[in-house]
Amino acid sequence: MRPRRLGLPGAFAALLLGACVSACSLFAPAPEPTPRVLLQTSMGDIIVQLDREHAPRSVDNFLRYVRERHYDGSLIHRVVPGFVIQGGGYDVALQEKPAHAPIPLEAGNGLSNLRGTLGMARDEAPDSATAEFYINLADNLKLDPHPDIPGREHGYAVFGRVIDGMAVVDRIATIRTGALGPFEQDAPLNTVVIEHARLLPRVAAQPSGLGP
Repeated sequence: MRPRRLGLPGAFAALLLGACVSACSLFAPAPEPTPRVLLQTSMGDIIVQLDREHAPRSVDNFLRYVRERHYDGSLIHRVVPGFVIQGGGYDVALQEKPAHAPIPLEAGNGLSNLRGTLGMARDEAPDSATAEFYINLADNLKLDPHPDIPGREHGYAVFGRVIDGMAVVDRIATIRTGALGPFEQDAPLNTVVIEHARLLPRVAAQPSGLGP
């Protein structure tokens, strides 16, 4: 049997559908450039603001895990005073949580590893970050890309910063650490849990006040 040709009514319907899709795309709200995420930990709340302009893939990746509730019930599993706290990859039983495929590295994006910034943890391979993230406790410029220093060519991608709750981060950094489970060192000996992570409502644009 020969395939049916698309007659005029079908063609008109397809054209109408295409126009609708185009119009819907045109008027769909743009992704929020600076989404905020609340991390409710067992030691207090931390609010981070993400930077989609400079690190779009890292931001979308982090938000994917937030929406999937991956971070709920995960550990802050690494604490190095004067350096970083790190979490998002292990559950309270010290088991590694399943993760999606790694994302491309976005280091060298104009954001530096300064105190209070949020970065993607990764393995030695540059494009190996999945769900784990860290918060800088100090200005860790050595984590930025240094093409002239062997072993530091690629750096670590910053994709946001703490805007509220840095005192909580600093309290976490005072916890006694040591060997625990799969970790040979730097693991908090008193459990610190990310109880919930959720995206906060979009902030309405404020009038500039520069009118006539």
